[in-house]
Amino acid sequence: MITETLSTRTLIDLNEPQQHAVALPVTQPPTHGLILAGAGSGKTRVLTTRIAWLLASGQASAHEILAVTFTNKAAREMIVRLTAQTTVHVRSLWIGTFHGLCNRLLRLHHREANLPQTFQILDMADQLAAIKRLMKSLNIDDEKYPPRELQYFINAHKEKGLRADSVEIWDNITRKKAEIYAEYEAQCQREGVADFAELLLRAYELLSRQEALRTHYQQRFRHILVDEFQDTNRLQYNWLKLLAGGGAAMFAVGDDDQSIYAFRGAEVGNMRDFEREFPGVRVIRLEQNYRSHGHILAAANALIQHNRERLGKELWTDAGEGEPIRVYEAAGDQDEAGFVADEARALMEEGVHQGQIAVLYRSNAQSRVLEHEFFARGVAYRVYGGLRFFERQEIKHALAYLRLIANPEDDTAFLRVVNFPARGIGARSLENLQASARQINASLYAAAASLSGKAAITVGGFVRLIEEMRAQIQALPLPEQIAQVIEHSGLAGHYQNEKEGQERLENLDELINAATVFAGDEEAGRAAESGGMLSAFLGYASLESGEHQAGEGEEAVQLMTVHAAKGLEFDVVFITGLEQGLFPHDNAASEARGLEEERRLMYVAITRARRRLYLSSAQTRMLHGQVRYAMPSQFFAELPPANLKLLSRAQRAPTDAAFWREGFASLRRKSPPAAQRSPADFAPELPGGLRLGMNVRHAKFGFGVITDAKGSGEEARVEVNFGSAGMKWLALAYAQLEPASP
Repeated sequence: MITETLSTRTLIDLNEPQQHAVALPVTQPPTHGLILAGAGSGKTRVLTTRIAWLLASGQASAHEILAVTFTNKAAREMIVRLTAQTTVHVRSLWIGTFHGLCNRLLRLHHREANLPQTFQILDMADQLAAIKRLMKSLNIDDEKYPPRELQYFINAHKEKGLRADSVEIWDNITRKKAEIYAEYEAQCQREGVADFAELLLRAYELLSRQEALRTHYQQRFRHILVDEFQDTNRLQYNWLKLLAGGGAAMFAVGDDDQSIYAFRGAEVGNMRDFEREFPGVRVIRLEQNYRSHGHILAAANALIQHNRERLGKELWTDAGEGEPIRVYEAAGDQDEAGFVADEARALMEEGVHQGQIAVLYRSNAQSRVLEHEFFARGVAYRVYGGLRFFERQEIKHALAYLRLIANPEDDTAFLRVVNFPARGIGARSLENLQASARQINASLYAAAASLSGKAAITVGGFVRLIEEMRAQIQALPLPEQIAQVIEHSGLAGHYQNEKEGQERLENLDELINAATVFAGDEEAGRAAESGGMLSAFLGYASLESGEHQAGEGEEAVQLMTVHAAKGLEFDVVFITGLEQGLFPHDNAASEARGLEEERRLMYVAITRARRRLYLSSAQTRMLHGQVRYAMPSQFFAELPPANLKLLSRAQRAPTDAAFWREGFASLRRKSPPAAQRSPADFAPELPGGLRLGMNVRHAKFGFGVITDAKGSGEEARVEVNFGSAGMKWLALAYAQLEPASP
C-alpha cells in the first residue's frame, strides 16, 4: 500500500489498484494513465479523487486542470464530489462535457473563431428544422434527399473533422449531399448559429489554426482527465491530443468492454491508439466490482471473453456469489411479458422497491407488449427516457422567443414563433419573406421591412413585438426577463385557453425557476461576461436538452432499452427478447465488429444488476404483424451453466439439468455460423410433434429440414428445404411428414 502522508489522506478509502491510479506520479516527461475501469469498479470516484489528490499534494493548481466527461449529470456529480473532497474553489476548474467546454472556449474567443458574440446553439430538432428550411429554399426533393439522412451525413462528417469541401465524393448523390452541406454551413454562418457537432469542430479548428492560442492552452492545462474514454469519437480524441501536445499528462478512464455507441461515432480503438501514441502510458485495471454478486459477474466475464479485440480484465467481488441467474424460455412474447410483470409484482410484495426493478430490451418496439401486460396486472411502470424538459413544445417556444431577442439573425427561432400563437401569418407570406431574404442576402427578421400589403402589417407587428420585449427586459434580472417574455409573447394566454394547458403553464413556471437557479451560479456569471446572461442561459438550455431524465411521478418499474440503461444500476434486472436476430440484432451481428458490439451491449445489460438477474426469450414473437418463430440468442451458449437457474414454463420454477444439456449445450457446441441457426431442441412445437429445424422425411420429396412455419391447428403450414427438390410449403394436415435422423 502507498505510505500515508498529508497529501494522500484522500486515498484512505480506496482499494490498492484505485490508489495506484489516483497517485500516478507527476513526472517530466509526463506519466500518462489508462485506467481500465470495469463496471461498478468506482471509476468516477477514482477520477475525482485523482483531481483532489493533485490539488491536495500541491502538484497542480485548479487553473491547470481540464476534466472532460460526456453528460452534464456526470460533470455535476464530479463537482459535487470534489467540493466535498477539497477546499479549493472547484468552480474555477474547467470541468464539463466536450460540447460544454468547447462552447466555453468559443465564447471566450468568438472573434478568432469567426462567430458572433451571441451565437446560439442548435439542438438536434432545431438543426433538422434548419436543414428542412434550407432544402425548401433550394427547391430540393426531400424524398430523394431525406432531411434526417442529410442531418446524419453532415454530423457524421463534422465528427470526423471534415468540412463540406473535404467530403469524399463517390457518386452524384454524395456530391449533392456535399453541396447541401456547404449551403447549410453558409446558412449557419450567416445566421450566427452552431449545431452540437460544430462546437467541437470549430473549437478544434480554432486551436489548430491559432498557434498562440493553442500554445496558451497547452501550457495552461498540465493535467487532462477524461471520463468514459471508450465513448470518444475521432474528432474528440484528436482535440484531446491537440491540447495535450504541450506535455500535459493524460489520465483516461474507460472500459472498452462497455463501448456501445459506434452508431454515434464512438471509436473503441481510441483506447488502443492512446496506449500506442502516448509514450509512458501506465495501464491500471480496476477489477473489483462493488455492485453485483458473484454469479452475475461470472456470467459477464464468461460472455465478454468471446470478444477478441479487447484490452482484457476480469471483474470480481467479495460480496459473495448471491443468487444464480434465472433463465425463462416463454412460449411467446406475450407469455414472456406476463412472466416479467408477474415476477415484478411478486418481488414488490417481497419488499423490493419498485424503482429498483428494471426491464431492459434491445429495441424500443418491444415495450408495447410489456406495457400492455404491466397495465393489465396493475403494476405501475414508466418508459424511461421520455420527452425531456427542454424538448417540450412550450419550452422550445419560449426559448425561441428568447433566442430571437438575443439574436435577430436566428431564422430557425423566427420561423418557430412568427405565427405562434396564431397571428394570421400564412404560408404564402412566409414564402414571400424567405424569397426577399434570399434576394437581399439577409435574415428573415431584417427582410421583414421589405414586405408590402397585409404581410407587412402582420409580420411587421411580430417584429415590433420582439423589439418591444427586447426593450422591456433589457434591464431586468434573467428570471424576470423570461417571465415577461412568456406573458407578453402571448404564450401564457394561449395555454390558459388550451384544454390541457395547465401542465404546459407549470412547465413554463419551471423554466423561470431554472433561470433563477442558473443566474445564481458562479459559472453563469463567468459565461455571461462574454455574451450576456440571457445568451449564457440559452447556451445552457441547448446543452441541457441532451440530458436523459427519468420521468416524474409515482414510483414505478423502469422499462428501457439497454442503451438507455448505460450508467444505471438496479437491484433486479430483467433482460428480455434474448433471441437470435433481436439480441444480438440482425443489423449489427452480420459482421464481426457488429457482433462484438452487441456482446458488449449484453455485457452492459448484465452488469446493471446488483442482486438478481433474469434472462428471457420467447419461442414466438409478433414482428411486422406476423407471428415469427424465434431461436434463443447465441449469448445463452456463452454463459456458464453453473451460474444459471433454468425455469420451466409450466410452473416458472427450476427444471432439471436436462433442459440445459439438451438445449443451450447443443447450441454451445456449434460453430458461430451454425449457432445462428435454430436448434431443434428450442424451436416451438408444431402439430404432430414436429419442430422448426427438425429433419423430416416426405414420401415424394425425400429428406429435408423444416425452415419456417405459419398458422396453427389445421391451418398450420411449414416450409421444408428438400435439397435438390427445392423449398416446399406444405400443409401439415396433408403433408404426412415424419421425423427423420439427420
